[in-house]
Order: sequence, then structure tokens, then C-alpha cells
Amino acid sequence: MSIIVNLDVMMAKRKISLGELADRIGITPANLSILKTGKAKAIRFSTLEAICKELDCQPADILEYKCD
Repeated sequence: MSIIVNLDVMMAKRKISLGELADRIGITPANLSILKTGKAKAIRFSTLEAICKELDCQPADILEYKCD
């Protein structure tokens, strides 16, 4: 089982760059990149909320659970 991060898909749909999104939500581009590539071990609800607000989406649009 694993969690798949689809942040790159939503960013492409909204035509927003990593740097621009990072600026808008107040985190570093490096930390957003870690999340985008699926290497993050956790995400704060406040960060998830900020991402969803900026991308006008739901958490399920970004995070997906996949059974192996």
C-alpha cells in the first residue's frame, strides 16, 4: 500500500509553477519539491489546506491511496 502524490498533475492543470505555488502558500520551493516528488514523510494540514485553496481543489485531488 502507498500514498501517491498527484500535486504535479494539479499544478499542470492550473498552469502554475512550483516556485509560484511555493511563494503563494509560504513554503520554500525545496520543501514543495519534496512533497511533489512523493519523498515527504508527512504533510501539515495547514500546508495541505493552503495548497488546496491556491489550486482550488480537494485533498483527494492531490493525495491518492493505492493498494499493492
